[in-house]
Amino acid sequence: MVICDMRKKMLVIGLVWPEPTSSAAGWRILQIIDLFISNGFEVTFASAASKSEFSYPLQDKGIVEQEIALNDSTFDQWIQDLEPDYVLFDRFMVEEQYSWRISQSCPTAVRILDTEDLHFVRNARQEAYKKGLEEEKSMYYSDLAKRELASIYRSDLSILISEFEINLLKDEFRIDPALISYLPFRLESRNKIEVPSFEERSNFMFIGNFIHEPNWKTVQVIKEIWPIIRKRLPKAEVHIYGAYPSEKVNQLHNEAQGFFIKGRAEDAVETMKNYRVLLAPIPFGAGQKGKFIDALYAGTASVSSLVGAEGMFQGLAWPGYIADTTAELIEKAILLHEDKEEWEISRQKSLEILRQFDGMNWGQNLMKQIVEIEDDLSKHRSKNMVGQILWSSQFLSTKYLSQWIEEKNKKAQT
Repeated sequence: MVICDMRKKMLVIGLVWPEPTSSAAGWRILQIIDLFISNGFEVTFASAASKSEFSYPLQDKGIVEQEIALNDSTFDQWIQDLEPDYVLFDRFMVEEQYSWRISQSCPTAVRILDTEDLHFVRNARQEAYKKGLEEEKSMYYSDLAKRELASIYRSDLSILISEFEINLLKDEFRIDPALISYLPFRLESRNKIEVPSFEERSNFMFIGNFIHEPNWKTVQVIKEIWPIIRKRLPKAEVHIYGAYPSEKVNQLHNEAQGFFIKGRAEDAVETMKNYRVLLAPIPFGAGQKGKFIDALYAGTASVSSLVGAEGMFQGLAWPGYIADTTAELIEKAILLHEDKEEWEISRQKSLEILRQFDGMNWGQNLMKQIVEIEDDLSKHRSKNMVGQILWSSQFLSTKYLSQWIEEKNKKAQT
């Protein structure tokens, strides 16, 4: 069902150019873009970042690409000429940089923030992990939270990927539900995809972009527990995949111990099909994790920590095990690797999750929300008093900092 009767213009401003083979974030933003395209939007994607050889060819989807600059008023004229009806900011840092320019040049454009995950939650958990502390909600009340929550208030709508994060914003921070929208990863059944049997697979694996700190810490945890698993299963191996591995990651490679650093996986699902178990003792993080969705399609059982499983699959039975302790994680990982019946049960749970989500009107609630907002934008904004306060001149520090940087750059060039 197409929501828009007329062709609407959507501008997506990306923190980086999407790399779906490098991270779940790249895959996620493409899913959102596809949603808008399927609903009749003309999409332009802009970013101040440099492209890499792994950047997705957006032109193949009919998307216009535009390179932009930070702290540069040339953006203002360009956005006035484009006249977008909607602007999507890819993470709150992008909103901080560009929303004031959008508000100034295109005041009637609906401003949407895609949070990816709540950065202040992830950061609080990371700090707690480093200090050996139990996570408490009081840790969320940080300077980073102030920035991210301010970004949410300045936006007309913010997209959240996790039910936990939706509830946290509503219950703990009293965010008006009219300002937020739940949009998890899109899942669809792929029954025709053949996956290898239990006998055709072997070994453990992990996958994750190494620019993302939780992935690096997860690999360190796997390195610590691997000798215990290896002692029980002397022939077993664990293969670590991920884009942008640093030297410290590569140094963990040890064939004698059965610990292999494999680097980038060009196709995560095809790679996962070769393994029995996704070993993912994620110590901290937030949002949804794309690796668990890839495991569904690959038919690979997974063992996760509580934080890794948070926000996934809306409470349906986990396709493997969720472990409370390191000892339990080790036991369940070995069980799934060695016991065919247990592995087959996990496989059936994966199929059930995909079946449950297949055919759902993914994204249509979001589309209805943004169209309703556009239809009465003034009323929607008038009810967001905190947002109005933050848009008053005394609170626009990011605007004035950007203008100061631009003037400084101009003087440096003369």
